[in-house]
Amino acid sequence: MLLQQQKSRVEVTKPQVFSRKMKEVSAFINVARIYIRMKMTEKAAMTQVAWVLSYVQGGVAEAWKDNLLDELAKEESEVESVEQLFTKIRNDFGETSKEERKIEQLRTIEQGGRTCDKYVQGFKKVTRRSSYVGRPLIEEFKRGLNRAIRRKLAKVEELPTTIGEWQEKVVRLDRNQRQSRAEERMLGRNTVYPGGNAQPRGGYGGGLYGGRGGQIM
Repeated sequence: MLLQQQKSRVEVTKPQVFSRKMKEVSAFINVARIYIRMKMTEKAAMTQVAWVLSYVQGGVAEAWKDNLLDELAKEESEVESVEQLFTKIRNDFGETSKEERKIEQLRTIEQGGRTCDKYVQGFKKVTRRSSYVGRPLIEEFKRGLNRAIRRKLAKVEELPTTIGEWQEKVVRLDRNQRQSRAEERMLGRNTVYPGGNAQPRGGYGGGLYGGRGGQIM
């Protein structure tokens, strides 16, 4: 009795509203579990379940809760305790959602302004723990590449066969292309013209043969 009175005086944080985000699952369950142990141990099992569900709100999570409440009302649900509810929340919003998120990221990732090296690193990060393998994985990798790299790949006689080989190939092509552009810019700046002068970066000035409004002398 004394222990129960002491527990009732302890300030315990209540869980924040849960809206289905995978990254919130563990924190939501941990906070709710601690609160129940400290404040609701004498409450009936379904009262604890209802209390946890009161914090499940918004969007897909709200629809999920409505379905579960209907099943509970019809006694068709397997949830009979708050721990079973926590297991269901983890199963429905935890790792499954993580896999779906990985697939969505994989289907939308693009190289953009990144080098192929950075694109490959980003692609590897997204594909980690995803279910994509083999040809589907290679096709998604190729889809995200910039058009210029895809055009160069189309000219390659012997195409790679594994995702690792594809990644090595595009990184080499990209590096060679960037190095070639850098060399061309360097050669352009160092080109010497009659008179012993290098061409200015902006080309010749406003006059016919140079200078600021230069005139023929």
